[in-house]
Amino acid sequence: MWPPAEPRGPPPLLLVLLTNFVMSFGKETLQTTAVTPQFQKNMDYVDFIHLNILEKKVLNNSEVSVQYLCSKPCIISLEAVASSEFRTGVPVYRRRWKDEKNLYVSRTRQVHLKFPSIMVYRDDYIIRNSIIVHSVILYAWISHKSASNYDDEQSEDYQAAVAKNYTFLEAVPPFERPYKDHKVCLQWGADYLWMLQANRIPQCPHESDGVQLLEFIYASSGEKTGIVKKFEQFENRELETVRQHQIDYPMFTISIWLYLLHHCEKDLCGILYFIDSKEMYGTPAVFLNEEGYVHIQMHLVRGDDLAVKTSFSLPLKQWFRLDISFKGGQIEVSSVGKNLKRHHHQSFTFREDFYYDDTAGYFVLGGSGYVNGIEAFFGPVKYYRLSVLETEQISNPHHDKDTVEQIELYYERCMDIQEIVYDYTYIVRQGEKMRRSCYYENYYLELIHKYGEKSKCDAFMWGKELREKYHTLFKLLQEMDFSSPDVLEDGSDTVVEVGRRIFEKVVKGLSSANGLSNLGSSVPLLVDSSCCGYHKASYFLAVIFETGLGVSVDRIKGLLYSLVGAQGNERLSVMNLGYKHYQGINNYPLDLELSYAYYSNIAIKTSLDQHNIKGEQAFVETIRLMDDELLKAQTKENGDVFMWLKHEATRGNAAAQQRLAQMLFWGQQGVAKNPEAAIEWYAKGAIETEDPVLIYDYAIVLFKGQGVKKNIKLALELMKKAAAKGLPQAVNGLGWYYHNFKRDYRKAAKHWLIAEELGNPDASYNLGVLYLDGIYPGVPGRNQTVAARYFYKAAQGGHIEGTLRCSLYYITGNMEDFPREPEKAVIWAKHIAEKNGYLGHVIRKALNAYLELSWHEALLHYILAAETGIEVSQSNLAHICEERPDLARKYLATDCVWRYYNFSVSQVNAPSFAYLKMGDFYYYGYQNQSKDLELSMRMYAQAALEGDSQGFFNLALVIEEGNSIPSYILDHLEIDQALHSSNTSLLQELYYRCWNNSNQESISPCSLALLYFYMRVLWNTVLHSTLIYFMGTFLLSILVAFAVQSFQSLSAHNSAGRRSEPLSDDVPSSLVNDNEHATRLQQDEPTLSNDLSQQESNPQNPLVTS
Repeated sequence: MWPPAEPRGPPPLLLVLLTNFVMSFGKETLQTTAVTPQFQKNMDYVDFIHLNILEKKVLNNSEVSVQYLCSKPCIISLEAVASSEFRTGVPVYRRRWKDEKNLYVSRTRQVHLKFPSIMVYRDDYIIRNSIIVHSVILYAWISHKSASNYDDEQSEDYQAAVAKNYTFLEAVPPFERPYKDHKVCLQWGADYLWMLQANRIPQCPHESDGVQLLEFIYASSGEKTGIVKKFEQFENRELETVRQHQIDYPMFTISIWLYLLHHCEKDLCGILYFIDSKEMYGTPAVFLNEEGYVHIQMHLVRGDDLAVKTSFSLPLKQWFRLDISFKGGQIEVSSVGKNLKRHHHQSFTFREDFYYDDTAGYFVLGGSGYVNGIEAFFGPVKYYRLSVLETEQISNPHHDKDTVEQIELYYERCMDIQEIVYDYTYIVRQGEKMRRSCYYENYYLELIHKYGEKSKCDAFMWGKELREKYHTLFKLLQEMDFSSPDVLEDGSDTVVEVGRRIFEKVVKGLSSANGLSNLGSSVPLLVDSSCCGYHKASYFLAVIFETGLGVSVDRIKGLLYSLVGAQGNERLSVMNLGYKHYQGINNYPLDLELSYAYYSNIAIKTSLDQHNIKGEQAFVETIRLMDDELLKAQTKENGDVFMWLKHEATRGNAAAQQRLAQMLFWGQQGVAKNPEAAIEWYAKGAIETEDPVLIYDYAIVLFKGQGVKKNIKLALELMKKAAAKGLPQAVNGLGWYYHNFKRDYRKAAKHWLIAEELGNPDASYNLGVLYLDGIYPGVPGRNQTVAARYFYKAAQGGHIEGTLRCSLYYITGNMEDFPREPEKAVIWAKHIAEKNGYLGHVIRKALNAYLELSWHEALLHYILAAETGIEVSQSNLAHICEERPDLARKYLATDCVWRYYNFSVSQVNAPSFAYLKMGDFYYYGYQNQSKDLELSMRMYAQAALEGDSQGFFNLALVIEEGNSIPSYILDHLEIDQALHSSNTSLLQELYYRCWNNSNQESISPCSLALLYFYMRVLWNTVLHSTLIYFMGTFLLSILVAFAVQSFQSLSAHNSAGRRSEPLSDDVPSSLVNDNEHATRLQQDEPTLSNDLSQQESNPQNPLVTS
């Protein structure tokens, strides 16, 4: 059968399509100057040693620059340690020298590495067995030893060293290595025999049919998103032949570790299933039903489907392994406990032949657009493509046993807490009901209830041991008022409500003047809140433990609460996991399919959340703390900017009415969200000013009934009026009306074609929907290929749903014109997820706190936002840590500045100043981070590619210091090395580009540097005498200074004499005509408007890698 159709959705977001990108460089803000450490004899000296290798590969005669300083007579040691498939930690190079005379002076020594021939050369007649090297680490250290100890071999030298450093060398694959010139002549026969076999094709490496579908724990929240896996044909011909022979006689095994929280709420929930190239369920399809039984569906060779159900149900809240094997028409199903003992087993035998081709589609773990996933934690998942194995033969162990155990302990504890909260609130509510029954008879009792102490439970029914174990929880429960109407009668909602109250009390304390000093005592309360099912607390705990915010860093607990929060559908927790798996940081493995599962979940919610005008949402704005102009534009309801807009809007200025309504509707620019007030301005503008945009926006809210009573008739009149004025989104809106209300697809298509020609991306998406549903007028049947092309066009215009569709095509690779590209799928889904209103609310709270100089609250909320992976919060947090280093050192266990600027430059939309910052850190060395000149130049180069003149300026200064820029960096900068082979020519090009990218109407460092460069070239050409050169340079400097001063005086005189222009009565364009930051109201499927046209673009960084 066909899976149910995927839901269509609402409005759009601006998205610049991100294509292939390569390595990441970086940037910094201030001019870089040369730094050579200067030491004075009256200072304390710290021994250090640095390694600088231009080409970090395992090559013979690789040159290593060793920079060191010794405060006492010392021995400098170098050692390279290699690891291969068979042995690890094998020393392959050693070098030592002593330095007794050059104390307190930084020294540099060039060392040429030499490795064994089997590591660096290809096999030949003499080298018969070169080895595959997995890793090589080059260690360097300094020991304070006398000359008598020089010859002693001590394996513990590195650990006991006074200064040490290391770097990794990249191993060269055997077939990319050069042949060695042995400088010997072989006999004719030997040479001929060698030539016969020298170019033989090597055998492919061993290929196994056992595939690890999932290694890391996946938190499945029961949504319609999951992990997508796709398989190609075997490279090994024998295995591929076997696979093709088994298409009509499948033989495979699947082993899945699960920690199930609930059985399926309704119908079936996905565990693991195959979707074929026609988007139909294939073999196998494994689901969970409402009673906990396993439902297994197979696709038969003859074309129809067959399903079976197990007689045993799967256990809740304990780890178990589900093993399923297929052998022809026989199915074996087993559940295995943590001790690997079989709990249940069942066999099914059929005479039918199953059809099974695992390359003609894709697998899904969890949910998809066709079915909800299970509410569970997935552990390791192993898939044997060609083998039928018994339980004892399956090798699928837990890799992270600590986290597995922590998940079990967490839910055991939470069961106690939920039971206590439920029983306590039930007792208090029952007492409250009894008291209320007496109010009508006793006025005195009614007054006591109204003004007296609220009901609480003093006589505990719980034992002393339990009360002591959860004493903080009992104390909080006694302080709460359970008589208010927001505590519902439903027990589960009451428990969550208690969790919410605990959380809000904690956040209020943490947001106070010195709130972060109370973090240690707040952790137990957050744990109780998390256990009550309020998972904002879970995300707080995850961030606290991962970053060491007020506590020691605990990676296991950080991971635990990230997983718990994501499973509980906390948006920020889900994004946190998506980001960590996308970047492969903080001990999270790089896994693009897993990252996509998380990001797509929030991306789908983003489009749905935008229909809900209530809740803690705000528009996600890109406001950087170092941008003074944007910070000044932030306002409140009583601020100057808002009052000016209101004044102009009252006077009938359409642009002011638009901006005011958008600010109020979405909570932009610091204004509190107020949809009702926004709709009043939409209505006023639509009626008074006849502005087509205001007419259109008001028509939408009337269609949807957002903050106002629905009025389809008036909405249609207004929509036609706006369309008649030529507004593209209004033409699209008419098509939406005929599609949704009249089911007149011909008129709908007619309007959408017109709107698409006018450049409306919603219309492109809606036309795609018609082709996808097979209802396009005059075209029989569904046409997914044409639909996908329309969706892609809509995505290019920033349409949310179009972008989501395309990201799905890229992750599945199941659509023509969309090859499978998991990384592109993640980037597109991430882009949409980062527009989520709940994330915007946290960012807005952080910005408001910063503007109010509430440092503790700003630091807290920027950390919460930054850990989700949104770049603007990462760079803002690093800026705060630079601005208030005392605060960062006191409350954060991680190096805040390094961590978040580093995160920032790993993003595809990183700002140039972040690259410059990291470039400076690598150039000068940052705290405990060693210098890396090559990385520094890569960062400056990326800043230059972003159009930042300082990137070129810093690269030029690097050359002035006597360093050379690697050729691949020059290639990325599109500098022709043949034309600029000399340093002089290269400096001229860099200074010229620096000047060309700076403000050419005023004097800048780039213009002065370029002028000075030309003067130096001139003096070097004309004057050869040292004395004359010195005097000429001195006079030239005086001349340049005089010219600069004269120019500035002239500029000041002209500016003073210029008459000031009269101010316009219109509102400044920066306040009202801010279409770059304006939001249109949204619509249901198909969509009406490109309502998030204010989203900023994300250009691809050609030098950035994640």
